[in-house]
Amino acid sequence: MKLVLIPCPISENTASDVLPADVSKYVLLCKHYLVENVRTARRFISELKLGINIEELTFEILDKDSTRSLISSFISKHKQEEYVGVLSEAGCPGIADPGALAVSIAQEMNMEVVPLVGPSSILLALMGSGFSGQNFTFHGYLPIDKDLKAKKINLLAREVEKTGFTHLFIETPFRNNAMLEDLINNSPANLLICIACDVTSPTGFIKTKSAHTWKSEMPDLHKRPCIFLLGQ
Repeated sequence: MKLVLIPCPISENTASDVLPADVSKYVLLCKHYLVENVRTARRFISELKLGINIEELTFEILDKDSTRSLISSFISKHKQEEYVGVLSEAGCPGIADPGALAVSIAQEMNMEVVPLVGPSSILLALMGSGFSGQNFTFHGYLPIDKDLKAKKINLLAREVEKTGFTHLFIETPFRNNAMLEDLINNSPANLLICIACDVTSPTGFIKTKSAHTWKSEMPDLHKRPCIFLLGQ
């Protein structure tokens, strides 16, 4: 049995542009899926137009609330199948994604894990930032509390200056504008900030500017998926 990590587009209507042929090949082979969202997963498979009868597939939710026992049970139930797929909400399973739980279980069960190439907003943002790709850390979300967030931003800014490491993080899309304001207000004026917004979408951009420059050129990031990066 093989656990196949199937990437999904991170922007709508871009599957043909960002997904390699191997993805369709494995989707045709998989009949059972661990998915972050069943509705999204069904829509993704349908949009590939592979002639698959969606009603013949089985889906189990794999999200931040999934238990190890539930996922283990699903994998064991289908151990006679050659393939079980893992589908993220968007991007690559296991990268800042609950799919890592399924992979951990598969490794314990000595299953073969097949990660497929696909778009990852974290890696695409890092590639397009101009910052160090040798040493970097993805922090997920920064603290919500304003004071704690300010302290964290100050700490990361000092780390950039001291080590040259790149630091990446995200925010809930409706708080993106506030995040950029916090970054500008709590960073040295010369600190470089990269914003990767709507990556792979026709409206997307990846731009690196100093905190001082961003202050006078504030984009509207409200409800737009973004990755924020600090670096040099």
